Amino acid sequence: MRRIVNYAPSAGGRLLLGALPFAIAVIAYVIVSDARLAANPGDKIMPAFSSFVAAMQRVVFRSDPAVGQPLFWFDTWFSLARLGAGVGISALLALTLGVLVGFIPYVRSALDPMIATLSLIPPLAVLPILFIAFGLGETSKVILIVFGIAPVMVRDIVLTVMAIPREQIIKAQTLGASTWQMIIGVVLPQIMPRLIDSVRLSLGAAWLYVIAAEAITAEGGLGYRIFLVRRYLAMDVILPYVAWITILAFVLDFALRQLSQRAFPWKHLKEA
Repeated sequence: MRRIVNYAPSAGGRLLLGALPFAIAVIAYVIVSDARLAANPGDKIMPAFSSFVAAMQRVVFRSDPAVGQPLFWFDTWFSLARLGAGVGISALLALTLGVLVGFIPYVRSALDPMIATLSLIPPLAVLPILFIAFGLGETSKVILIVFGIAPVMVRDIVLTVMAIPREQIIKAQTLGASTWQMIIGVVLPQIMPRLIDSVRLSLGAAWLYVIAAEAITAEGGLGYRIFLVRRYLAMDVILPYVAWITILAFVLDFALRQLSQRAFPWKHLKEA
């Protein structure tokens, strides 16, 4: 008896199957949009694709007098700068604190309860506190990203360090390795792939905090622009911006995955 669970699509088949839901969504949007526009030509909720093209030509290619460059790239730079700073600081904290807390019992006893507590506080709940303490500038936005993802990343690395087989640590000590040498030679090579995975898993949350901070106060940014034009029901700008954020997130995730595969091929061979 043939069972479908024993068959897998070819490379081309996977590509077609992956594109199918997107094609269905686009076709459904066109059908519903045409119907709404036929009933109300001034409908702004589901504009025609021609409206998307016109709006994006305006913000992508035309220089805005207020900022001296196209708004689209101005907003993209602001958001990526905030995201990069927040994620970079969080990754550095996860690496340093994760190794120390996971590997050294005294440090774990002192810091683990605090890190666990911080990871349970809703980051958006402290956003007003950050604005009061650090002002409305870039610092508070970056700290929000760090507060939102760093504690979770630290705990992830701590668990990864603690999962290293004890036999490896004992063998290293038998060979005369110091604590620092064990961290460099035993711990770091095994946790670096997981750190990249942790960054990948945190990108979605990081984008959420970037957009949330920009929606409240900012001089520019993708989230700032989305919430600025929503008062005009400018879906021809909002939807392309949302799609662009999704594309940026996909590209960043893909780049990190490629980095992991190239830098640590042994991990992916083991998984395969």
